Amino acid sequence: MTPIAVWYLNRATGIVVLVLMTLTVVLGAVVRRQVRLPGLPRFGSVALHRNVSLIAALLLLTHIVTAVIDSYVSIGWLAVLVPFASGWKPLAVGLGTLSVDLLILIIVTSLLRLRIPERVWRGVHWTSYLLWPLAFLHGLTAGTDMTSGWVLGLALVCAGAVAASAAVAWTGRTRAGGRAPAAVAATRSALSRGSRVAVFRNR
Repeated sequence: MTPIAVWYLNRATGIVVLVLMTLTVVLGAVVRRQVRLPGLPRFGSVALHRNVSLIAALLLLTHIVTAVIDSYVSIGWLAVLVPFASGWKPLAVGLGTLSVDLLILIIVTSLLRLRIPERVWRGVHWTSYLLWPLAFLHGLTAGTDMTSGWVLGLALVCAGAVAASAAVAWTGRTRAGGRAPAAVAATRSALSRGSRVAVFRNR
């Protein structure tokens, strides 16, 4: 592969990964609010969320490899996992490294979800809302693609979608937290009377 092909592949995968990461965050909010997407069964949102996340991770790997082997810059393999260790634009690359480290942490805890406390998994998963702005800032500072034109417009649309998804997810979390004591009290009352227990949904 020629150096110019590596350069274009690195830039293209970076843009596509940003879009897929945005879609992952949006689908995460959909799953959290238990929204059923048109044309999909109820579990379809969860499966789509996982598949998009997997594709994003694979393309991110391609983005990382092409960045390291790109002869136009000097990044090095150490900078892939160690923030601000790059010889080229250490701050910009370091922001990307931080997002990669967070993504690895999210993937590992997701794979171990059944073996770790639910609260730990959920807390780590919330860092996805920190991962995205780190990746966004990395794109703005590491190159020139996101500073103008249609790529900038696309990035701003993605930013709006993530902000809206975060608001929806946080609103659902707040409502669920406020309803939890009432749900527990109602369940205890029903059990003490021997009557039917109501089903509570996080919507």
